[in-house]
Amino acid sequence: MCAALARSSSTVNTIGILLLGLAASAGAARAQDAPAWTRGATCYEVFVRSFQDSDGDGIGDLNGLTARLDYINDGNPRSTRSLGARCLWLMPVAESPSYHGYDVTDYYRVAHDYGTNEDFERLVAAAHKRGIKVLVDLVLNHTSNRHPHFLAALRDSTSSYRAWYRWSPTKLDRGTWGSELWHKSPERDEYYYGLFSSSMPDLNYENPAVRDEANRVGRFWLDSMHVDGFRLDAVSFLVEHGAQIMHTRETHQVLHDFQQSMRAARPDVYTVGEVTFPNATLLSYYADQLTSYFAFEVADSLIAAVRSGSARGLLAPALQLERDAPTGRWSPFLRNHDQPRTLTELGGDMARARVAALLLLTMPGMPFVYYGEEIGMSGGKPDERIRTPMQWSSGHEAGFTPGTAWEQMQGDSLTRTVSAEERDPSSLLALYRRLIHLRARCAALAAGALVPLQASDDAVAAYLRRTDDGAVLIVANLSAKPLAGVSIESAAGALGAGRWRARDLLARTSPATLEIDGEGRVRQYIALPTLAPMQGHLFALARTTRTAGAGSAPTRAPHIPRDACSD
Repeated sequence: MCAALARSSSTVNTIGILLLGLAASAGAARAQDAPAWTRGATCYEVFVRSFQDSDGDGIGDLNGLTARLDYINDGNPRSTRSLGARCLWLMPVAESPSYHGYDVTDYYRVAHDYGTNEDFERLVAAAHKRGIKVLVDLVLNHTSNRHPHFLAALRDSTSSYRAWYRWSPTKLDRGTWGSELWHKSPERDEYYYGLFSSSMPDLNYENPAVRDEANRVGRFWLDSMHVDGFRLDAVSFLVEHGAQIMHTRETHQVLHDFQQSMRAARPDVYTVGEVTFPNATLLSYYADQLTSYFAFEVADSLIAAVRSGSARGLLAPALQLERDAPTGRWSPFLRNHDQPRTLTELGGDMARARVAALLLLTMPGMPFVYYGEEIGMSGGKPDERIRTPMQWSSGHEAGFTPGTAWEQMQGDSLTRTVSAEERDPSSLLALYRRLIHLRARCAALAAGALVPLQASDDAVAAYLRRTDDGAVLIVANLSAKPLAGVSIESAAGALGAGRWRARDLLARTSPATLEIDGEGRVRQYIALPTLAPMQGHLFALARTTRTAGAGSAPTRAPHIPRDACSD
């Protein structure tokens, strides 16, 4: 929820932050790996309120989501009728007075609009039966101003909960955000600190009782509700230090301690944090803190490349993270619940949305897909219009509810639907399904290194995902016109020397055989005579002959089967 707020700041000392985070964790910290289940997995973000209503009140609920789990993953790894996502991130589901849930009043109870704790447990059991891991949004930075602890602190200056929040007898500076940080108490002549709004008072993590409670809440959801991990909201702002309100040494320590506590309860727990700043800042959060972080700079580079039609700068953020961050511990995405939807960002151009999906789902890391992106749902600010109900069919309220939806449907809700796209093998939904399943089955896409390539035209994105046993070549024309004779080259060491057979995983094309010289370079390779506009290709590569080095005679390589990239 902090994306827009965080990006308004222009005074981040990234070098100092980087040193703070990395110096404390050198050595053993990088040994922390992502859980094995994340390899090749894709995570699907759902706003429960907007996914499926089961009782007719116009509000999506847990039972509705449970009934739709087969859409996300039906549990059959060979099936192509579901998205094939192996992870489900639920935006806040704890009790809250707001529609969005980011101001919690009871961390131990499911929001009454969504159902009961027992409904949640049934959802998790049904998800696990299908091989879906469940993550819940955990809001640690602040509570609701209606939380019983905050109300006690407001009403009684001697309450033990006073030390759970920050207070001042005077109104302090507005800070760098351009918004009020200190809010007038309704009970007495004093002020309390709330970074995001007066309805969200910040917790005081200098108080050990607050840190202990955060750990208790986390363990409750792991032990009693059986979730597999958390998405942690606004983690840059947990502990202030003087005038510094983000990325403090104390914040890094709180995240380290929280992760240690969660791993003690569940060794394979998965935690992903929201840090909306550039990669140079993001890197200070790695090592022994959370499992993963959202790659905002990667997301922006993907959208910018597709929108502009130029691949220049496309790969730089992803290459930096792959070089400097622990393997598998960062998460690319296109857009989320705080940002205009991908199709809206791309001017309603479905062809561009298809290319954006291809780029996202061939990146390293564990990608996240926001619900509805896979069918091209639209939506822009205000936030409610980014979080509109899922568009299932052309029926009443797009099949979301038999009643009246909590938020008005989008204008295209009767035409851009799951049911319409399921009947179209060339639809955006069909492409998402194909790519997510390929990612899960193909070792190179699941865990291969990202190798940049240079195309002869800046409108063409070209790169490899490579393992010791094989590789996938990604080539995408980002322009609105066909391009003929586009060649691709690489630096030394891109692939093993020899001849590589190419096979198109998405279309019926006949790509040229790839010849790699003795230095492992790709030289003047033209995969297809013409690249269609706004079209991407995935070429599975298998080496058929091996060359020992420059000038040596080729020898027959060991047989390489059609491997996991095949159908």
